Amino acid sequence: MNGTKAVAATLAEIPKSNHFTLHLPTDPAFPTPLDSHKAPREKLHPRMVRNALYTYVRPVPTEEPELLAVSKAALRDIGLSESEATSEELKTVVAGNKFYWEEADSDKQGKGIYPWAQCYGGFQFGSWAGQLGDGRAISLFETTNPSTGVRYEWQLKGAGKTPYSRFADGRAVLRSSIREFVVSEYLNAIGIPTTRALSLSLLPKVQVIRERLEPGAIVCRFAQSWLRIGTFDLLRSRGDRDNIRKLATYIAEEVFGGWDKLPARLPTKTTTTTNAEGKQESQEEAEPDSHLDPSRGVTRDELQGPESHEQNRFARLYREIVRRNAKTVAAWQAYGFMNGVLNTDNTSIFGLSLDFGPFAFMDNFDPSHTPNHDDMMLRYAYRNQPTIIWWNLVRLGESLGELIGSGERVDQETFVSKGVEEDFAPILIKRAENIIDATGEEYKSVFLSEYRRLMTARLGLKTQKQSDFDDLFSTGLDTMEALELDFNHFFRRLSSVKLADISTPEGRAKTAKIFQHREGVTGLNESEDTLKEKVGTWLEAWRARVAEDWGEDASADTEREKAMKAVNPNFVPRGWLLDEVIDRVENKKDRTILEMVMEMNLNPFKDSWDLDEQLQKRYCGDIPRAKRSIQCSCSS
Repeated sequence: MNGTKAVAATLAEIPKSNHFTLHLPTDPAFPTPLDSHKAPREKLHPRMVRNALYTYVRPVPTEEPELLAVSKAALRDIGLSESEATSEELKTVVAGNKFYWEEADSDKQGKGIYPWAQCYGGFQFGSWAGQLGDGRAISLFETTNPSTGVRYEWQLKGAGKTPYSRFADGRAVLRSSIREFVVSEYLNAIGIPTTRALSLSLLPKVQVIRERLEPGAIVCRFAQSWLRIGTFDLLRSRGDRDNIRKLATYIAEEVFGGWDKLPARLPTKTTTTTNAEGKQESQEEAEPDSHLDPSRGVTRDELQGPESHEQNRFARLYREIVRRNAKTVAAWQAYGFMNGVLNTDNTSIFGLSLDFGPFAFMDNFDPSHTPNHDDMMLRYAYRNQPTIIWWNLVRLGESLGELIGSGERVDQETFVSKGVEEDFAPILIKRAENIIDATGEEYKSVFLSEYRRLMTARLGLKTQKQSDFDDLFSTGLDTMEALELDFNHFFRRLSSVKLADISTPEGRAKTAKIFQHREGVTGLNESEDTLKEKVGTWLEAWRARVAEDWGEDASADTEREKAMKAVNPNFVPRGWLLDEVIDRVENKKDRTILEMVMEMNLNPFKDSWDLDEQLQKRYCGDIPRAKRSIQCSCSS
């Protein structure tokens, strides 16, 4: 907070806003909050919504909701007092039984905020799915943290049908809600950009049909933006040029804080190559490392770059979205997180981890693993996540292509009102292709740099060497895969290894055993002897690199261990663990387990917590073989 004193507010008094609904077009069937409010709830039924980015729609009131959990970290980051966790005001709002609008506000400009659901589409498993939208999520308002100035949009997931519910019921089940509540706050705790979860409410009077009859629940979640690539997908599919421009402008000005906050064009050098026909072609390449921290402050109307590569403000906006997503997927790979369903409607414009269905953290390291048992083709498997996110970002590039490729004509009246003139089309297409191609290279560079940075820290190194990728990263992962070693346990246990203990072959062989499961080595054709050999060989290379960076004094071991434990979590919310928590909450009516798990979840790097020792040992220890690498359905 840069020395700014934190201000803790109550929910009633914290500043609220509705920038989203003030700046973007609403559903013409219910053009004002009053129109929606006067309509019977069943009239807000699923249908096609055109020429709009949202519909005003109120949550369905709930009977006797039970507030199961509130995240202390979420309260702090929103700017709410910790005492609000037990306030009647918060309990009522997060269960959908209160929002900050009265019918009397309808004739007062800017008074009161009416809830809304967003309209978007998406490519699901690579195929166009048409209109999707917030089928079970309703946004309540935005709040601004008085100390940090960060604005969040609050949303209730499971609050009832909207025009975007299609054939569904607009509800969320308890098991999926527990999973989302826990993982949202965990990802934030380990430093991965994510949407957040404030609270979890049980709806004892609501029964929901999924694979079985299940209790309903609501997660109150929040994010700096809930906009998705799928929001642009739907507009493009309908040829809605006007709203693509409006939405892109809103994102730049209201979500990212202004056009001048976007990245300037990267410095380049020109290289000349000879094509298949023997002709020489010039190619622009970004200067090495220029992608790490591009300058900003470019004015709204400035063009940057040589002919056919000129970047206007919309090109800079595209690159900002790409860069954010590159860093996020790099963090997923470094921490073994798998979303499970990376459709374009689940890919965030803000670069957040978004919409948690069949997610999982890696147990045994297996790059082909997908946590989604419906993903037969492994489209969203761990190893494919970086490629799939880029595939989604190319779809965004196609939606923005006309604006990106228009260059200096982007604000000309003819272009804005009528579109691309025939003689200009080839120039526009070529420029858009060049920019998207160059942005693809930037995506790769940003992804690899962030992945290297995180893996370097996880391995306890101070510096990066080009050889680390092959000698330590790749070789280490290959070793984990062959021996079926636990991905996150490997790094945490490595944190405590002393260099003196692995200075000899005998010491390395002995140390190697700390990485194996208590049930023994389970890799195909592997044994304890091959574990000692393979892990021992890797430890020898790792020891040499650590000694380069830290030296070999015992004091250096202590400092390195502290640094490594600060980035390698002790607690990870595994699939089997979440299944147990769900069972205890839903079937055994346990109202203490969530509080205990959230204490570990919000402080995952600690060695221990002031909790039941047996529970800590189980939840941070080896996973029983039958419970490793659990898969879930999308309804999870």
